[in-house]
Amino acid sequence: MNPQTLLRFRTLGLVTILFVYLVIIAGSVVRASGAGMGCPDWPTCFGQLIPPTDEAQLPANYHEIYAERGYENTQFNPVKTWTEYGNRLVGVTLGLLILMMAWSSRHYRETDKTVFFLALSAVFLVGFQGWLGSVVVASNLQPFKITLHMLLALVLTVLLIYTITRSQRDFLMQLDVSLLPAKVKTVLLVALAMTLLQIGMGTQVREAVDGIALAQVARQFWREDFPVLFYIHRSFSSIILFTNLWIGWTIFKSTDKQSPLFRGAIALAGAVITGILAGVSLDRLGMPAVAQPIHLLMANLIFGVQFFLYLGLSYAGKKVG
Repeated sequence: MNPQTLLRFRTLGLVTILFVYLVIIAGSVVRASGAGMGCPDWPTCFGQLIPPTDEAQLPANYHEIYAERGYENTQFNPVKTWTEYGNRLVGVTLGLLILMMAWSSRHYRETDKTVFFLALSAVFLVGFQGWLGSVVVASNLQPFKITLHMLLALVLTVLLIYTITRSQRDFLMQLDVSLLPAKVKTVLLVALAMTLLQIGMGTQVREAVDGIALAQVARQFWREDFPVLFYIHRSFSSIILFTNLWIGWTIFKSTDKQSPLFRGAIALAGAVITGILAGVSLDRLGMPAVAQPIHLLMANLIFGVQFFLYLGLSYAGKKVG
């Protein structure tokens, strides 16, 4: 295949993955700021394709209109409305990028049909994710549906990372990883499982926090009502930290500095340290809203980088050890 075609597909794929993470952080900003019902309808926002900027632009009886639809106490707030609207715009952009990526993947039908079908399946998954977003709004932000929405974003990330990595496997197979110990792949598998477990516990803690927030407890007192699972989640982070730092350091010192595995090792260490610092601030600084999106983003980024490193080592697997 033409090298320029490979490069274009990889570039488009990387931009698409970037937008998945932007969707994750935009969604978490919406959740942390309480802007989830900033647009009480879907796909429009207050019945408009472009939401209003002032309450005067809405019908005088809009409270009654939305109360009849099951959304009592709907109150227009321009900051929350445009925060949620921005989240939707990022999501629409992601959908368009995935469509472009699927179209671009047609070049792989002759060389690797799996890449083509993976890219095509991403289109259906992001469509389902968009539908689920409308269900979340219709459910008046039920915590379980919000959690499912976030977990599907993680699935989409994994699917895209695998698609792009597989499309570049000929390049990855040329990487020299002869200095890496064979056990690093096994430790990566364990780290992936640990990260999934940690994310799972985090979602349960987040649902508990949602319940505390609904009880209108002041943010600085939320920690007093945290479930026992929070303390398990917090303690487990130390194991996450040391495991991933070992992986990052092992790859860092044993691969070429121009290798994507080398850059992945740096990204992994940075994401783990940043995520844990954000978690510490949530625990010790009264749950600052700004730390919540960072903590969630880093958790998803850690899993994504671990998955890429595992795939990269698998394609270069015959040289490992």
